[in-house]
Amino acid sequence: MALMESGGGEVKGRVLDRLGQGLGRLGLVLLDQLYPPACIACSAPLVAGDSLCAACFSGLRPISAPFCPILGLPFEGDPGPDARSAEALADPPPFERARAAMAYGAVVGTLISRFKYGDRVELARFCARLMAAAGQEFWPDRPVLVPVPLHASRLRFRRYNQSMLLARELGRLTGLEVDPHLVRRHRKTRQQVGLSGDGRLRNVRGAFVLHQRALERLAGRPVVLVDDVYTTGATVKAITRVLKRGGAGRVDVLTFARVVIDGELPI
Repeated sequence: MALMESGGGEVKGRVLDRLGQGLGRLGLVLLDQLYPPACIACSAPLVAGDSLCAACFSGLRPISAPFCPILGLPFEGDPGPDARSAEALADPPPFERARAAMAYGAVVGTLISRFKYGDRVELARFCARLMAAAGQEFWPDRPVLVPVPLHASRLRFRRYNQSMLLARELGRLTGLEVDPHLVRRHRKTRQQVGLSGDGRLRNVRGAFVLHQRALERLAGRPVVLVDDVYTTGATVKAITRVLKRGGAGRVDVLTFARVVIDGELPI
């Protein structure tokens, strides 16, 4: 009798599982009817969501080899393994490597604007998938993922830190730890948009402090700084200097996009 009851329970469980799956599929169908899948950049209708239409997809410029091994700037041809970009030679960064998934352009700019200012937090998943591929050379060393922090007042106004959302998604995809409190922005700064390169450097100078137990939290692991866009690198350079003054070793940078000046040639 107990066996029969046990068997009946298993059958009942399978029936309930199938019913739950059926209701789940029905729920997805209803959601698709109420909110049809659309391109995440231009809102054109799509068969499936969380993607780009063909026109927007063709507007992307993925960054792939060959590129500067330091700054990740793409080269027009293959200059050889020891080539460095002019920018890396003229102004060597304090971090070891910077990588980005996409060159900044119209489509990428729309995605970042919607994600950063338009409450489209679900775009973090799309961006992080591309970032995980762009940063694949970082992952074997099992680094700590550190998002670029926002000042508390800006975080209250915006309600979320887009860099934190990207770092969390990357952590989920790679299995790496995310430490959102390793670095803190203790001084409120102007927005970097519209500032010159020198103005950006001055704007973030002295803006970041390291957690007092940073070495303990790092436990000898390298750091990957995570942000949405690399423009001049002023912010990640400032954070890298703070980390290294506090005893951190290797620091790399990973962003969804970076500004690329056409015609960047190796020397």
